[in-house]
Amino acid sequence: MNMRKAEIERNTNETRIRLSLNIDGEGEGVIDTGIGFFNHMLELLKKHALLDLTVKAEGDIAVDYHHTVEDVGLVFGKALNQALGDRKGLVRYGFASIPMDETLCETSLDLGGRPYLVMQCAMKHMFVKDFEVKLVEEFFRAVSVESRSNIHIRQIYGDEAHHVCEGIFKSFARALRAAKAVDPNERGVPSSKGII
Repeated sequence: MNMRKAEIERNTNETRIRLSLNIDGEGEGVIDTGIGFFNHMLELLKKHALLDLTVKAEGDIAVDYHHTVEDVGLVFGKALNQALGDRKGLVRYGFASIPMDETLCETSLDLGGRPYLVMQCAMKHMFVKDFEVKLVEEFFRAVSVESRSNIHIRQIYGDEAHHVCEGIFKSFARALRAAKAVDPNERGVPSSKGII
């Protein structure tokens, strides 16, 4: 199998983003979005999904964090889609349930080409420091659309917003790690349609 890599650059009036991705990596790379908590979440993603991921994002964070978080999601999703290529030989599906102290979160993921996001969270707090936790959903919606992936994320229980966000990102990462794996018994695309 060819190296599954992508490099994407996206420049708008609101954000400037450069991202490189190797989905067969070791969790290496530098994350710099200008948003401390979001950097932390992306660090967890690359570590637990075993992605080599480098992100440099400059956005209008003096206004708020929305544009930067959503646009990084769009660029990451586009890079993931490009790196997956024709998706031949993929395991395709992934699932992970992750505990984080009092919190339990789970993600079910299908890399089968049909974008959809279902996210069920009921965090008691709206912010972690100055980061609005609702932006986590905006990030994963953007990832879903651009990566052509079906993502279902659920907070089963938990109180502390930082723990919930961490559980979400780690469960997504571990589900992605499983789904992006290559199945040596899969000779084509993992679909009865014969195409993804």
